[in-house]
Amino acid sequence: VQLIESGGGLVQAGGSLKLSCVASGLFTRYAMGWFRQANGEEREFVAAIGWSDSRTFYEDSVKGRFTISKDNDNDTVYLQMDGLKPADTAVYYCASTSVASTGANVYDYWGQGTQVPVSS
Repeated sequence: VQLIESGGGLVQAGGSLKLSCVASGLFTRYAMGWFRQANGEEREFVAAIGWSDSRTFYEDSVKGRFTISKDNDNDTVYLQMDGLKPADTAVYYCASTSVASTGANVYDYWGQGTQVPVSS
């Protein structure tokens, strides 16, 4: 199983980025999540989406600014990030699990992460 993120990069506060995560080797349809980890901080939940019902979940600080979506045909999940703030600076990871959840411990597979530095 491989999850490969892309789309990270330096962005100014107020700007936008769209992260992508391509999944391969998953034999069943999994729910997908995005997490982030800032320097010296714990990994935290950002957003998740169910694969079959497309229910979405968001961490409170990103509601209204971030949008998670997916392309079933291409096994890809996206995270559209608008109105970025310096506090959003982190390494962003995608992960897969059987049922969408906010808890990192239930996710089975993880990508390598993509850096998102937000300058003020």
